[in-house]
Amino acid sequence: MECFRKLETLIDAGGANAAGEARALLADLKAKSQVLAEAVDEFLLDMMTLDFLLEAEREAFQDSARRLAHRRLTMVKLLST
Repeated sequence: MECFRKLETLIDAGGANAAGEARALLADLKAKSQVLAEAVDEFLLDMMTLDFLLEAEREAFQDSARRLAHRRLTMVKLLST
């Protein structure tokens, strides 16, 4: 899906409002099921953490946060199909 490609780009590129953009892209998925909504919320929490690390210039933790966000996004993908 195009949505997931955009989310992967957001994770890799980061940015000032990556979590907000991710939230907007995933808004429709949250309504499909409670389990999927929880997976989306966990992913968004990871995106907010990544945003914080980017803003705080905590480079030592950014790669780990990106890996975690990618893993959570994989869970969202699997649950959405």
